[in-house]
Amino acid sequence: MKKLIASLLFLLCVSLFAQIRVGVLTGPSCIPAAHLLESVVSINDTDLTYESFANPNQLLPKMLKDEIDIAFLPPNVAAKVYNTSGGKILCAAVTGYGNLSIITNDQTVTCLEDLKGKTFNVAGAGATPEYMLRYILSKKGIKADSPEGITLDFSIPTQQLVPLLLSGKISYALLPEPFVSLAQLKNQDINVCCNIQNEYAKLEGKNAVYPLTVMVVSKKFAEENTSSLNKFLLEYKESLSWTLENPVEAGILCEELQLGLNKEIVTASIPKANYVYLPAKKAKKALEKLFTIFLQNDDGSIGGKLPDSAFYY
Repeated sequence: MKKLIASLLFLLCVSLFAQIRVGVLTGPSCIPAAHLLESVVSINDTDLTYESFANPNQLLPKMLKDEIDIAFLPPNVAAKVYNTSGGKILCAAVTGYGNLSIITNDQTVTCLEDLKGKTFNVAGAGATPEYMLRYILSKKGIKADSPEGITLDFSIPTQQLVPLLLSGKISYALLPEPFVSLAQLKNQDINVCCNIQNEYAKLEGKNAVYPLTVMVVSKKFAEENTSSLNKFLLEYKESLSWTLENPVEAGILCEELQLGLNKEIVTASIPKANYVYLPAKKAKKALEKLFTIFLQNDDGSIGGKLPDSAFYY
């Protein structure tokens, strides 16, 4: 009887204190999740909580210590953690496709070829922006880091690129949303001279896409809480749909939740940000193509190899 009572008390304590802990990165990747985090307080009678982080380096230690169950990361970071941690995290879904653009205040530049002989600043050294750009340049026969080609400058942090472009101190920058929308809201003369997603589709086929953000889940959590995870994924899909249908309200909500985003910029960027929901197994081909591009540039960037099939939840 005492053992039975002890077991029941243990189960009661677990149910009382169990949580689904979500880690979000302040910035564009958290926008589709904002409605879910604000409106859903529990899943399968388990409290849903979230914590925001400025960058993956702050988030990952907590996830590897099983203090975060579900998170959003760049694809290469997710692959590298999987490959170097013995598979402690899994890819649950792709939540964002490419939304990178080269923007400029130079009205004479209208395509990538027009940038030959120029230097432009890139957000994301050693990440998808750099390696996707290098891939496209090589396919188009344009040399990178060459006087007769294009010189890439990674010296300026992403957050400083728009102010410097607006002030005229730099003329060309490769940026993701919502930074592109921010620049154009501040100055209508800023134009997109090259949409990287469109360039990729021209090379790989009209339906080709490259992932920019993935949702990951702790392997332990996925194995022990499959029903709750699947319900969370459904809730996320509904949150994404609400976001796409209500960009103004989504902007207000992101600002209220202090996710590092101005409401007007969020609203302007949502139609252009390429937010999606694609289960990991269905996204495997697109992810492996992206990971192959990373391997061609720096095999350490994803942990030295393509993730095996167990990576895809």
